[in-house]
Amino acid sequence: MTFEKIQAIIVDQLDKEEEEVQLATNFREDLEADSLDLFQIINDIEDEFDIKIESEEGLNTVQDIVTFVEAELAKK
Repeated sequence: MTFEKIQAIIVDQLDKEEEEVQLATNFREDLEADSLDLFQIINDIEDEFDIKIESEEGLNTVQDIVTFVEAELAKK
């Protein structure tokens, strides 16, 4: 469920197809996302899951973000 929500946000923000956004997908290399794209995606994820992401450092792939969000949700 977490992956699907994050995938939908990324697809919407970057105007990509769902097939292009998988767990191993790298934002910069595979999706050609820039810093502004990542900022927008992170803002949308924060709003969707009611969490705070302090830095995008270390969040290079979709899996990185899914793991981070699930860890944050487990704290609640």
